[in-house]
Amino acid sequence: MAELKLTQEWDKVFPKNDKVNHRKVTFKNHFGITLAADLYEPKQYEGKLSAVAVGGPFGAVKEQVSGLYAQEMAARGMLAISFDPSYMGESGGEPRGINSPELNTEDFQAAVDFLSVQDNVDPEKVGIIGICGWGGFALNTAAIDTRIKATAVITMYDMTRVYANDYFDENDNEEARYQKRKALSDQRTADAKSGEYGRTVGFPEKAPDDAPQFLKDYIDFYVKGSRGYHPRSIGSNGGWVAQTMTSLQNTRLFIYSEEIRTPILMIHGE
Repeated sequence: MAELKLTQEWDKVFPKNDKVNHRKVTFKNHFGITLAADLYEPKQYEGKLSAVAVGGPFGAVKEQVSGLYAQEMAARGMLAISFDPSYMGESGGEPRGINSPELNTEDFQAAVDFLSVQDNVDPEKVGIIGICGWGGFALNTAAIDTRIKATAVITMYDMTRVYANDYFDENDNEEARYQKRKALSDQRTADAKSGEYGRTVGFPEKAPDDAPQFLKDYIDFYVKGSRGYHPRSIGSNGGWVAQTMTSLQNTRLFIYSEEIRTPILMIHGE
């Protein structure tokens, strides 16, 4: 297992709950990448605990939203972990800022591996929470992993549909998808020539007045000086490897979602 450099001081964007114990843990996924996670457990409990792994939002790190959710679940009596995805945050993997639906599904499964073998966890009471874009990865994981007994998704959206068709399916046509694929293919050639990975551009410091509300909300949370900014978050600082979006173009997350046999809670709003 790769040795990671883990920050031991509290550097979350939310305050520590004095009813909860916290510590850093690591575990390895089946791609051989060592993941870093924050483990939260109630200070007072009896017997074996229910457990939950929390992932997301897309581009965020465990010091942001997922950590707050995990800490809250621990305050309510569960053992909970929030983890950094592969190639992000304090987790391993090079180059930094790579993503794929298969990889993120495996990250969730590796988190379930970890929870299922803890001495103080009931392996028949393990669930997952996926937030924002990671809600889609959570449903994809629930469709493949029968160990997951319950799934919750918060403001879920399908990353694969968004990257193929754009928000609200604004470019749901073959020509638009072809042009995206061509740009990604050309990016690979450019990367091969330069020996460096081209990267995406992050959020602007201020949203344009005519920006859609969801973009204003993203910027209000993630950018520097806002309530959710974190220096290790790609959502806060930009910089995805550009060609990593290829897998989001040609994948569909929800093919087998109707075959999930365990409870799903879907939370959304206007």
